[in-house]
Amino acid sequence: MIGWDVITVFVSLFIIFIGLGFYGKYWRRGDLNQVHEWSLGGRRLGTTLVFFLIGADLYTAYSFVAIPSGVFAKGALYFFAIPYVMLTFAVALVTMPKLWTLSREKGYITASDFVKDRFSSRTLSIMIAITGIVAELPYIALQIVGMQAVLTVMLAGYANAQMVTEISLLVAFVILAAFTYSSGLRGATLTAIFKDILVWITVIVVIIAVPISIGGFGNAFKAAKDNYVTLPDNLVPAYATLILGSALALYLYPHAITGVLSAQSVQKLRSSTALLPLYGVGLAILALMGILVFAVPGAMHFLAGFPESSRGILVVPSLILYSLPGWFSGIALLGIFVGGLVPAAIMAMAQANLLTRNIIKEIKPNLSNTSEIRITKMSSTVFKFIALAFVFSVPATYAISLQLLGGILIVQILPAVFFGLYVKSLRKIPLIVGLVAGIFSGIYMLEMANSFGQLTSSLFKTGFGPIYIAVIALGINLAISFAGSAILHKREIKNQTS
Repeated sequence: MIGWDVITVFVSLFIIFIGLGFYGKYWRRGDLNQVHEWSLGGRRLGTTLVFFLIGADLYTAYSFVAIPSGVFAKGALYFFAIPYVMLTFAVALVTMPKLWTLSREKGYITASDFVKDRFSSRTLSIMIAITGIVAELPYIALQIVGMQAVLTVMLAGYANAQMVTEISLLVAFVILAAFTYSSGLRGATLTAIFKDILVWITVIVVIIAVPISIGGFGNAFKAAKDNYVTLPDNLVPAYATLILGSALALYLYPHAITGVLSAQSVQKLRSSTALLPLYGVGLAILALMGILVFAVPGAMHFLAGFPESSRGILVVPSLILYSLPGWFSGIALLGIFVGGLVPAAIMAMAQANLLTRNIIKEIKPNLSNTSEIRITKMSSTVFKFIALAFVFSVPATYAISLQLLGGILIVQILPAVFFGLYVKSLRKIPLIVGLVAGIFSGIYMLEMANSFGQLTSSLFKTGFGPIYIAVIALGINLAISFAGSAILHKREIKNQTS
């Protein structure tokens, strides 16, 4: 049972977090009844602010619990996250400045806005909007799983811990919904800065203090199994394709694009993106926590009290609690907790933009600006609570495994969004067929890989070894999109010359 010093520090800092969220309404004042002001901060965020916002946006509570959990349970395979984040920023530097430039020129708020204009297709635009909304739901749910992990560790041993955890999550999301509704992306940006400061302090302290307290990294690796040090040969295809598929998917998520389009200029976007690999260093340290925990007896004893299938998500909170002073544990645990709240706010805002601009306005094109912003704000709140209800209704392990499906879905919009920026020969019909084929083949392979039962694996067994399903499904999508577009392009040329 933890002491009141941890809880006191945690609650005190959370009050500051709340204050920053509501103060966002008055920071860099703008007309929050305009969609671009509310959801993109008026497109006026500079290099430092975009760095913190996208950092908070992409490095979430899921990163703090899922990657260390994977390393703890499976070993070296989950270190794919370190090279993947480096590669994804290269992808971002190639694609995002171009998308930002077009969005500023033509007033795009979402990727679906770009697709509709680029391919003159309402159908493709709506399909991409639906894909983005659905792919975000498990991602938001996973932020809540990370928050649950913190509360589970903090409240272990107290009476009615489960009920208090659920009430605490509900209160946190009510507060989040309130300041997001009133402050929009400005509130999310201020809280992102606060969250990132706490996280960086935690990462630096943990990587110094814990190895010293356990006598060095060597003791931790001795306590772990061999596969924590080296990757088995049969998993090399899985490792490589997880890197590739994850790197291609990350900047396709609606919340990532929201962060990008909030930048003040394309140069400031490039500068902030060039700095973001620093977060990869932090992620590498977080991944190591899945190994360091083996050398912390108190944490291992605590984890032993939970089922093997769910104890992994508790690795980082328990490591912090059993290796650092109580007052500092309060700081670190709040960093992880709000590390779920901030991304959840941005994700729900991105979903709301897609729903209002790219689905509702297509059905009701005469929707007024006032109605648009009101529906966007309200639907942002609704999406948060849909995800919250989802977490209360399914086991945490199942919610985490659904993230595998999120990546498989969102990467299927790559041909229309990324290639659509540069390849002029693409046509809307093959892109629509490719998107449908990619999604359905990906879902089918995922079900086959898991024997049509609970989702625990995103790898499909092939003659080359296990491969990340997102990469296979994307290959099918790309083949249809490019082959079909080439055929239509030739027909168009033939018709013009005949």
